Amino acid sequence: MSLSFADLMPILPELFLACAGMVLLVLGALRGNSATPFIGKAVLISFVIAFLILLGVDWGGTSLLNDMLVMDQFAGFLKLLVLLGLMVSVALSFQYLDQIICQRFEYPILILFSGIGMMLMLSANDLLSLYVGLELQSLSLYVLASIRREHLRSAEAGMKYFILGAISSGMLLFGSSILYGFTGATNFEAIADALASDLTPGALIGMVFVLAGLAFKISAVPFHMWTPDVYEGAPTSVTAFFALVPKLAALGLIARLVFIALPAAQDQVMQILWLLAAASMTLGAFAGLAQENIKRLLAYSSIGNMGYAMIGIIAGSQDGVGAMIFYMAIYMIMTAGTFGIVLCMRRNGQAAERIEDLAGLSSNSPYLAYGLAILMFSMSGIPPLAGFFGKLVIFQAAVQAELYVLAVLGVLTSVVAAYYYLRLIKTMFFDDPADAFENEISFSRRAVMMISVLFILLFILKPSMLVDISVNAAGALFAG
Repeated sequence: MSLSFADLMPILPELFLACAGMVLLVLGALRGNSATPFIGKAVLISFVIAFLILLGVDWGGTSLLNDMLVMDQFAGFLKLLVLLGLMVSVALSFQYLDQIICQRFEYPILILFSGIGMMLMLSANDLLSLYVGLELQSLSLYVLASIRREHLRSAEAGMKYFILGAISSGMLLFGSSILYGFTGATNFEAIADALASDLTPGALIGMVFVLAGLAFKISAVPFHMWTPDVYEGAPTSVTAFFALVPKLAALGLIARLVFIALPAAQDQVMQILWLLAAASMTLGAFAGLAQENIKRLLAYSSIGNMGYAMIGIIAGSQDGVGAMIFYMAIYMIMTAGTFGIVLCMRRNGQAAERIEDLAGLSSNSPYLAYGLAILMFSMSGIPPLAGFFGKLVIFQAAVQAELYVLAVLGVLTSVVAAYYYLRLIKTMFFDDPADAFENEISFSRRAVMMISVLFILLFILKPSMLVDISVNAAGALFAG
């Protein structure tokens, strides 16, 4: 078949980012690490341009490359959120590159290529394009986790992530091959048609392996084992990137797979996701209570939050998937502000990562203390902050779908998790002051923290707007 440039317009943002990435890679190879500041800014500008291009692309459900990819409202809106997360991740890393990683030009380029993989994942309409996008994202993340090659913990984090990630990729490929063997197709719609006429036990086994491979990417229990160690060992700006963006892309991919490729197996799929969500919420709440390292605590918080987000998919409706998108958008903004403050925790040139290092922060750095307190209250689900609305919409979707047990479990684990969020606030405001943190905070980091806190505080003024946009985006999965 003939292929024109007009046929590729739906993925023009990805094509632009790929071209920009290759040009910047050549520039870095020629000029070395001295080009890092320029490359970092160029990558940030590239994400902004891709964001603007995406706004002008048709989101009408166009398929391309022989139905390998699709561009609809669901993919379009989630890609916008991914690009926002990528911009924030790069902005948070500028000062950290100077302080810790010592100017590695590969760093921002790896974020760029990882972002391309995430955007392809959200448009994937075929098991092959799914795998290509997932691996482009994952291979970049493996290198980012171990970017500080001379640092033992970073190297260990990268190795653990790589080995366990390779296992999950193997499970995903094995499941895909089984699905292909029993359905004779890799396209999502073709798989759905084949399963509708003959839902065999073999195909269900393949589906389980595919879901297990994807569950690893969102660190759902019992595939979470890499998360605390990688969050703690990886450079903090990399940890922020892991927490902000990849899980949003993976959840979007799971939603498309479940509702487009596996509608005939809804009962079996939802049982699996139900168990994953319940286990993730429970472990995330109770395991976080014992943590002394802030990054490990945030890892368990992330595990729990993925459990809450999955409730939206399990609800099996447009409102449910919309609630998932809405929840993840708010979670991403809260996490951005939180890691912006964690990146400011430095004394004598060394990063401070323990909860006790926050002691008396309200006396030494009141702006940081009050900002983190607002973010922790929001993550706890305290009204009228944005985090409250995120959980409210998710639990409403669960009740409408008659998932009463899951809704009650979500509320109870949310109460338990509130303890470790409030513990941080108690340490900052009531413990004896420790030495003050360094005062040097870059403009980009200040901007991220300020925007995050203001969004959390002012969200109550018009909460319905983001809810409506999210539900409309989710409608693309139920249009047929």
